[in-house]
Amino acid sequence: MNEEYNPDIVTLTDDDGKEYTFEILDAVETDDARYLALLPVHDDPKKLLDDDGELVIVRVNEEDGEEFFEEIEDDDEYETIADAFIDRLQDFFEIDEQ
Repeated sequence: MNEEYNPDIVTLTDDDGKEYTFEILDAVETDDARYLALLPVHDDPKKLLDDDGELVIVRVNEEDGEEFFEEIEDDDEYETIADAFIDRLQDFFEIDEQ
């Protein structure tokens, strides 16, 4: 069996025009919204070693048929979604809950 790993990669641009590349690890859909758990991708091995491995969680919104990602600003919403991702991903990754 030769199953190749083909990660879902997205590149996001911040307000200053700086680009960041992420691998989509998982998605959670609720009655209100869809969320993604992203892990930073680094081409430079030194940056990979320096990375703390913290997940980035974003809300997916759609406007005029185009998807965009936004930061979750509500603390309760963030905690609820973060807990859902931790429950789903803890079997695959070592997760340090702080």
